[in-house]
Amino acid sequence: MKKIILLIFLTFTGFSTFAQRWAFVDSDYILKHIPEYAAAQKQLAALSDQWQKEVDAKSQEIERMYKAYDADKILMTADMKKRREAEIADKEKEVKDFQRQKFGPDGELAKKSDALIKPVQDKLMKAIQAVAESEDLDVIFDKNSEVLMLYRNPRYDKSADVITRLGLKPGVFAK
Repeated sequence: MKKIILLIFLTFTGFSTFAQRWAFVDSDYILKHIPEYAAAQKQLAALSDQWQKEVDAKSQEIERMYKAYDADKILMTADMKKRREAEIADKEKEVKDFQRQKFGPDGELAKKSDALIKPVQDKLMKAIQAVAESEDLDVIFDKNSEVLMLYRNPRYDKSADVITRLGLKPGVFAK
């Protein structure tokens, strides 16, 4: 009796698996069509470049301090050496703290990225959900994620539908 119930269960499970409708999207392709995303990327790149220039300038100053120390250390007393070494160490710590504050996982760049990119991602997810619901799809994969797709039929690519749902034109990349 248990074998019959198991067989019936597996049969119905198999039929329901075949009944699922799947599709995929290319999130990179979609994001290239969203002007807010391109603007956010430019803003983040400019901010990152600005802060990196500050780090580079501070690092060059530390390098100059090292060279000056090496040139003068023969003439210095032990007390003077300790003071200069402490100044250099303090400057190095300052640069590391600055880098962590700006570029760290909880740094200003990450927070700014969340503030600028999250609304775009939320908009994208709502559009994907709307496409899935309107076309009665059970699963939508992102071909750019860790999910491996060995084969994909182009007719199941819903990227253009998501772009259209966002009110944008597929095929025309944002500048």
